[in-house]
Amino acid sequence: MTKQAIEDCHKRIKNYIHRTPVLTSTLLNELSGTQIFFKCENFQRMGAFKMRGAASAILQLSKEQQSKGVVTHSSGNFAQALSLAAKSLGVKAYIVMPSTAPQVKKDAVKGYDGEIIECPPTLEEREKAATKIQQEKGATFLHPSNDLDVIMGQGTAAIELLSDYPDLAYIFTPVGGGGLIAGTALAAHHFGNNCKVIGGEPFEVDDAYRSLQSGKIETNTTTNTIADGLKTQLGDINFPIIQKHVSEIIRVEEEEIIAAMRLIWERMKIIIEPSCAVPFAALLKEKNRFKSHKIGIILSGGNVDLDCLPFSNYY
Repeated sequence: MTKQAIEDCHKRIKNYIHRTPVLTSTLLNELSGTQIFFKCENFQRMGAFKMRGAASAILQLSKEQQSKGVVTHSSGNFAQALSLAAKSLGVKAYIVMPSTAPQVKKDAVKGYDGEIIECPPTLEEREKAATKIQQEKGATFLHPSNDLDVIMGQGTAAIELLSDYPDLAYIFTPVGGGGLIAGTALAAHHFGNNCKVIGGEPFEVDDAYRSLQSGKIETNTTTNTIADGLKTQLGDINFPIIQKHVSEIIRVEEEEIIAAMRLIWERMKIIIEPSCAVPFAALLKEKNRFKSHKIGIILSGGNVDLDCLPFSNYY
């Protein structure tokens, strides 16, 4: 993927996304022994970085494809992102969601005019329902993370971060389906000054860590993590990019994720979701290795269920 291709992607989507702010915290710098620059995608349209990839992918479709709509299967942020991006571009969005998806997420999709098709909560059923929509409506399937146009779109957050702070030594991101870290790694490769990319991943869903070790895409037998956005696995398009351009993945415990999330809520006065706290938790876990460096962290999103906060029992 060339530098020009990623630059062109950024130009295409800029009218459909926010250029999100970069925040700093003196206290968190002191705590980590580093200088941290938080790229706040929790302030992105629909509350997460995935708006970038969704807009990128739809804009690359032909007018005929756009006229027939787009379809994906997702119960999380990509469902909302694709719905809003499609609405912004006058395109119909069909969203396959498991019947067990939280009502708050279904309501968000409906609020962005996405048409929900419910299915049993298995990957097989989700794929089956999405295929049926493709066949009946002629809609184009867009994968949340394993699509080159999506990956490039997600990488534009790092382009903006490096434009503001070109001397970053590292950028940390969470790792779920692999779209964000792959896009970030491409951006760092083309736009950074020897900037390395590091992933943060929960021990409970450490398939990406194990995939880098084994050289093939691994799966998880359980997904018992508070970081619900990171329960998906890598794909055959993003994995080779990750293998080539990501330096390492640091795993963290559930308690470390909650502690990092709480620190950001308390000290920075902003809302982030648990998945978003994982790269910060990874930095804190290994802070002695990164002392005195300038670090970028992609705060991936801020869509939380306020009735289910992990530290709510403290209040």
